[in-house]
Amino acid sequence: MIDETVAEIRAMRTHSTSAVAVKATQALAELLDREYVTVDEFERDLEHNAGVLRRSNPSHAALHNAMRDVERSIVGETTTVEGAKQRLEDVIARVIDDIETAKGEAAAHAAERIEDGDTLLVHDYSTTVLETIENAVHDGAHLTVYVTEARPRTLGRKTARVLAGMSRVDVRMVVDSAMGYALRACDRVLLGITCITGGTYYNRIGTFPLVVTARELGVPVIAVGSGAKTIEEFRFENEFRDAVEVMREPVEGVTIENPSYDATPIGMIDTVITDEGVVE
Repeated sequence: MIDETVAEIRAMRTHSTSAVAVKATQALAELLDREYVTVDEFERDLEHNAGVLRRSNPSHAALHNAMRDVERSIVGETTTVEGAKQRLEDVIARVIDDIETAKGEAAAHAAERIEDGDTLLVHDYSTTVLETIENAVHDGAHLTVYVTEARPRTLGRKTARVLAGMSRVDVRMVVDSAMGYALRACDRVLLGITCITGGTYYNRIGTFPLVVTARELGVPVIAVGSGAKTIEEFRFENEFRDAVEVMREPVEGVTIENPSYDATPIGMIDTVITDEGVVE
């Protein structure tokens, strides 16, 4: 379970950073079925596997925080293997609940900023953004939502399919390079959060030119996510994916660069909304 989860996270088959943190936390339940002679042996195995899961994606602050939370809550807290296992089971349930609760509260706060008749633009795939829109339409809002394709992985298509299943949402998809066209019709941009650290907002590739264009056109940008994605002591590491996502057949003399994330100065974001509140 742990090895499979690490492989899935490294391959980025799970597209939501909150979902990644939940899956990694759930994977640690594998340790409950292992045999240990001493508590020290159990704690060493926990620290090792939490570290492996944490390093499987060094760009995800939520994953980093979840694994650290589990370690801090277990190591040195019990004197028996049985007690340590019971504590791990309880901590896994609590950490997952914290992640889901924080995401839900952030989405609830963000939905309050959306008005009936708004036209939004969203980018890539964020479960918190989707929950925000779902909350808004549940409260009676009728919305038009532009979705960028989010190349090269075209995760915007996944977002569009989810939005198409919501009542009172008129979904329109555009290629990334048409963001300027779409933004002229928008009231606000709604984005998820991968990580905020050191005065920089990290999110999926394509975010930076989208924010710059929105600012130029006077369209406010909202970033929404759990507070666990804001972290001070964190070294963000970008990921570079397979060149075949950009060009299926390699061309001699051409180097393909395929970064996963953009870095945007946090001051360029008009509003950051988390479960902990709103920062303008």
